[in-house]
Amino acid sequence: MDFEHSERSQQLQREVRAFLADHVYPAEHEFEEQAAANRAAGTPFRTPAVLAELKTEARRRGLWNLFLPAGVSPADGPELGAGLSVLDYAPLAELSGRSIALAPEAMNCSAPDTGNMELLTMFGTEQQREQWLRPLLDGEIRSCFSMTEPDVASSDATNIATTITRDGDSYVVRGRKWWSTGAMRPECTVAIVMGVNDVDGPRHARHSMILVPLDAPGVTIERSTSVFGYDDGPHGGHGVIDYDVRVPAENLLGPEGGGFMMAQARLGPGRIHHCMRSLGMAERALELMCTRTASRSTFGQPIARHGVVQEWIAESRLAIDQARLLVLQAAWLIDTVGVKDARTEIAAIKVAAPRAASWVVDRAIQAHGGAGVSGDVPLAEMWAQLRTLHLADGPDEVHLRSIARDELRAHAPRD
Repeated sequence: MDFEHSERSQQLQREVRAFLADHVYPAEHEFEEQAAANRAAGTPFRTPAVLAELKTEARRRGLWNLFLPAGVSPADGPELGAGLSVLDYAPLAELSGRSIALAPEAMNCSAPDTGNMELLTMFGTEQQREQWLRPLLDGEIRSCFSMTEPDVASSDATNIATTITRDGDSYVVRGRKWWSTGAMRPECTVAIVMGVNDVDGPRHARHSMILVPLDAPGVTIERSTSVFGYDDGPHGGHGVIDYDVRVPAENLLGPEGGGFMMAQARLGPGRIHHCMRSLGMAERALELMCTRTASRSTFGQPIARHGVVQEWIAESRLAIDQARLLVLQAAWLIDTVGVKDARTEIAAIKVAAPRAASWVVDRAIQAHGGAGVSGDVPLAEMWAQLRTLHLADGPDEVHLRSIARDELRAHAPRD
């Protein structure tokens, strides 16, 4: 295994660090102020204006659409995005996680748009790419992904009940979704909806994906869900959407019955992105913990000199570095053998990285005392976001089940 990053990746890492230091970190307070003003004005899901300024600067620096991996391109066109390997993009995703509220979107590398752009790149028709992919790549619109449903146990995606039914030259989409991240933003114009198109088909070939404009008659965005009290307003919330809508047949994304196949293509690299961003959050939390404990004293000495705090700091370094190596291994395998053959390692990082990052952030909160659970430092919001990663893209238990099955398969009795 070779985890060395290319010269281009190393140069981009330097440029992203400079962008963070010169523009992103200084803009964080302004972002919060603008988000609060939008909320006070009754528009909590309006995008703070400072993000547009950061996007302009990121594009000027060439830090734009870095997430599209090499080889992901339309069959009838040139390669899109930066063309980096998954391994080369991993450290860039980690750096963006250090300012999770601003940096990923500033560089047009934030979920769920990244996964949706990959789907459109790989499976979209020329018309679909022109209508939706190009504006997404240019940062002109946003999108959401409607898969999870409130009325079924979505940890088993075969439970999905939304239907996608062919009717002449149209499809009728009926169902209710939630956790459609970003759906509340004015810029969010299209959803990729996953539903059943063949109720009698094979278990993993019954579902399809379809593009649904959110302004189409029959689409009702009911509300946003909150995460531990955070409505994620500046980033568009997490919409509860009712679909009873007719869309043109040409809006079908990929083949009928290809929903599960496309979901796996979307989630493989996307889990790398989530995991590396989570480690970026953990790195920043560790820095905040070290700075805080070195600057405050209790019982006659700096907090950082207390043995229990030094243990937290040391264990945090171990947890981050161990998880990072596991993520880099998964990234290398995706590049060398593909998503399908790296499925066990992808499942492993989806558990290990959020677990490590959650622990580090929790210790940083403890080290900050009352400040740690306040909005004065970013730790509480980090913790809330990381806690969702134990559920998003499949709960930990489902991934552990997959890992255990692969492990047991190697030791199954032979006839």
